Amino acid sequence: MDTDTMTTAKASAPSPVLILLGPPGAGKGTQARMLEEKLGLVQLSTGDLLREAVAAGTDAGKAAKAVMEAGGLVSDEIVINILRDRLAQPDTAKGVILDGFPRTTVQAEALDRLLEEQGQKINAAISLEVDDTEMVTRIAGRYTCAACGEGYHDLYKQPVTDGTCDKCGGTEMKRRADDNAETVGSRLKAYHAQTAPLIAYYGGKGALQKIDAMGDIDQIAAGMHAMVARAIA
Repeated sequence: MDTDTMTTAKASAPSPVLILLGPPGAGKGTQARMLEEKLGLVQLSTGDLLREAVAAGTDAGKAAKAVMEAGGLVSDEIVINILRDRLAQPDTAKGVILDGFPRTTVQAEALDRLLEEQGQKINAAISLEVDDTEMVTRIAGRYTCAACGEGYHDLYKQPVTDGTCDKCGGTEMKRRADDNAETVGSRLKAYHAQTAPLIAYYGGKGALQKIDAMGDIDQIAAGMHAMVARAIA
């Protein structure tokens, strides 16, 4: 195969599609951004897609806006239509990372149908594996400086001077109301119950991959990069 033919074949190859699975606080957003920088992939989160579609005034965006203004939940069909529109944009040519969708096997099946229409598939569904007890400690201990947003933790990162921000000198700290052990524990249980069918679904398709998400961020990123590179090769 000559160089021109190889280039054409590469250019016509379907864009890779990755799914990130993991509970709140597992680091999906951080890892997605690092993959974006290294591989040129585009992170697509359901919330951002809805806001962008509503702002752009697309047909699907108008439908979503009407449902949200009526206090309803945006249907899977509308979300799929918004995703279809987004995947048609040129910046997704190198591939996308889906964060927050699908959440159910019904959504996963709808996503498969959409991708099949476009000659694409799920290259990998990556589950960021966490230790629930450690996650409760990690999230429940977080707090920030109210003035500048610098982050701290009861166990892992305290200000040099107690109650005073190292970055700006502010003396008012705040915590998210839902960053407490009881709420975090409940969110983790709900996540596992909701995601278990997806784990089985993508496992059955041979697309599921797991990575330990409890270690050093850069080490996790290196493992993710290698995993993704193999999946989209």
